[in-house]
Order: sequence, then structure tokens, then C-alpha cells
Amino acid sequence: MKVELTVPNVGESVSEAVLAQWFKLDGDRVEADEPVFVIETDKVTLEVKSPASGRLSILVKEGETVPIGAVVGAIDTEGAAAAPEAGPPAPAAPEKPRKEAAPEAAETKAQPPPAAPASAPLADESALLPSVRRLIAEKGLDPAQIPGTGPEGRLTKGDVLLYLESLAAAPPAPAAPPAAAPAPEEAVTRKPMSPIRKRIAERLLAAKRDTAMLTTFNEIDMGRVTAIRDEHKDAFQKLHGVRLGFMSFFVKAVVAALKEAPDMNGAIENNEIVHHHYYHVGMAIGAEKGLVVPVIRHADRLTFAGIEAAVVEFVKKIKENRLALADLEGGTFSITNGGVYGSLFSTPILNPPQSGILGLHKIEDRPVAIAGQVVIRPMMYVALSYDHRIVDGKTAVTFLRRIKELVENPERLLLEV
Repeated sequence: MKVELTVPNVGESVSEAVLAQWFKLDGDRVEADEPVFVIETDKVTLEVKSPASGRLSILVKEGETVPIGAVVGAIDTEGAAAAPEAGPPAPAAPEKPRKEAAPEAAETKAQPPPAAPASAPLADESALLPSVRRLIAEKGLDPAQIPGTGPEGRLTKGDVLLYLESLAAAPPAPAAPPAAAPAPEEAVTRKPMSPIRKRIAERLLAAKRDTAMLTTFNEIDMGRVTAIRDEHKDAFQKLHGVRLGFMSFFVKAVVAALKEAPDMNGAIENNEIVHHHYYHVGMAIGAEKGLVVPVIRHADRLTFAGIEAAVVEFVKKIKENRLALADLEGGTFSITNGGVYGSLFSTPILNPPQSGILGLHKIEDRPVAIAGQVVIRPMMYVALSYDHRIVDGKTAVTFLRRIKELVENPERLLLEV
């Protein structure tokens, strides 16, 4: 009996996907619920698991674009019964090289250098993905020398390309005389844009083209919220099972400010202004394939622990390629934190059709004037980009100042004042 492997439906607005990678070779045995391939759409990257145990038959190659629901492979479940018979010969694999080792040993004495490097790559090739194996064989590389960043440490095609780039960028051997060396060729690598990267590009251009985007700036003294976090983080983690970060404070502050500035929580649809009476806060998170913005729904109803747990779950889903289209839809306002990458100051771009996005940055000790004295405080620059078609400058400045007041006085978040 054969069970079909199909491209799953990830949302009504998605009609096709790219089959990005197979985790197994044609004819390999797979287990039920084991990831077998990855698809990429213009919004999500998703691992697809096998519905049954058996032998894999691959019908669609990596890199091909296929419609949702298309059959890309099959699982021969009758092959599952034959699996135990295939098990015993495995130990016999070393015996074959042993028989050939005797005649080869004499030759190896005469030529020891070539024998060692030739065996290392071949020993590892059986566990590689088809596209990776082809590229490694093409370039004559040793997979053991290349660090893998794929799921469970698998070696991806991108890892090999990066390794090749690092080799190309390495300085030339000092023994080679500069005058005699031929003119170096300028190395380039070309690869098609992924569906997610294309979608990001389209949305960024649309935000610039279709909105009247403006940005206002302020800075926040993070001293009190840092002290509260440091004092209670151990007890918080012990009680709730998640780490207390700064994001929950900002989400709480944003929700409070949105309630006072409904235009910031609105959008323009055709010739109408739509005010949302719910608070779905998008969290921009950097992923390997590009930036994604999963949405914390009804953030006003969540506790600090609930917000932190939602962020942790999104990060986990992204790493495991489990982020669904439903996780990305329906946001009314967004937060992006460039500070985790060391950014000190930046201008965030709107995430249409939303009317506002808050940019957070690195916390840095700076001299500030307080009560007539210059003191060193942990300061953070914040930036609010907004659609000037719906949000006035006064509203935007007041909104950002309200966030500053709440974060600098976090007890107000608890007292709702």
C-alpha cells in the first residue's frame, strides 16, 4: 500500500509552494511523524512529516514550485514490514571494506597521502541530503569540515555555499609570488530569491509607496524596569517556567497606549478608517529565511508570563519550521527589536495595513541630566513609525511619550494609571 505525500494547505491566500529540501533519499526508510521535506511559501517555511512508516518514493525534485495539494512523493508501507530483514546486513557493511583492505594495504604503503582524505568524505556522504551531496562531490569537499545549521545539525546547501565563500575569501598562500600570480577572478554566488524574501521585498516597497510614513523618536530610562526584572526574574522563572524579559513590559505599555490612541490601532481600507477594538500585537523576529512577524492575539488579556511564553513559543516554532500562516495574520500594531542585534538607532518600516510600529534598540549607559545633575543611566532609543494619513503628529508623539512614562514607571502597568 502506498500513502501519498502532498503539499499541505497553509492558508486560503497561498496557492503554491517551493519544495525546498528533502531530508531523505529516494528509497530510504522513514518513520511515521518523521520530517521528510520542507516547503517554502511567500509567508512561511514548514516541515512536512510522514503520515506512515515505510519506503520513500520521491516524485518532485528540490527547488520545484508545486501547487497546494500536489503529490510530491509516496510512502510504501509494505516496505515497513521488510525493514527488520534489512537491519541485520548493516553490521556486514564493515566486512566489505575489510576484505578489500588487504590488497589496498600494499598500495597504501606506497601512496599513503591520497588514501586518507579520499575515505573521509565518502564515509559521511550517506547521511547527506541529495542536493548537498551533489554540491560536495562537485567541489571535492569534506563534509566533516563544514558546520551544519539545519534541523538537528543537518548540513544544508546554504552551509556548503557559505563554506565555499569562506574558502574563496581566504588570503592567498604566502609562498606564491605576487608578481607571478594570475589576476584573481571576482567570485560571485547567484541564487533565486526565496518566496519569503520576495514577499518581504514586495511588502517593504508597498509600505514606502502606499503609506505616508513618518517617524518620531524618544529615549527611555530603563533603570527601574531593569531593577524590577533583576530582582524578580528568578522567582518569576521558577513560578511560570519562562524568563522575564523586557518585551512583556513593552507589550503591556503598547496596549495601554493604544487604548488611549485608537487611530494608532486602526487602518485605512479603501476610503474608510477602521478602528480595531482588539489588540493583536505583532512581534518581528529574525529567522534564517528572513524577518517574520507572528502575532500575539488579545495581548490585553495576557499576563506578563503569558506574553513571555507566547514569544518563546514563536521562536521555537520558527526554529522548527512549524510557524503557520494563522500565526502571522490579523496584527493591529507591531514591535521590532533591533537591540538584540546591537542596533543603537534605526527607523522601522510599517507592516501594512497597520498604522504603527515601535522600534526598540540597544540599552546603553549614557550621561543624562536629572534634577540638575549629570548621571549615568541605562538608556534606550525608541522609534515610532506611523502612517500620517490616519495618525496625526500630535497623536504619535503623545503615544510614544505614554510608552516612555509606563516603562520608566513600571508600577503604573500594574495599577493601570
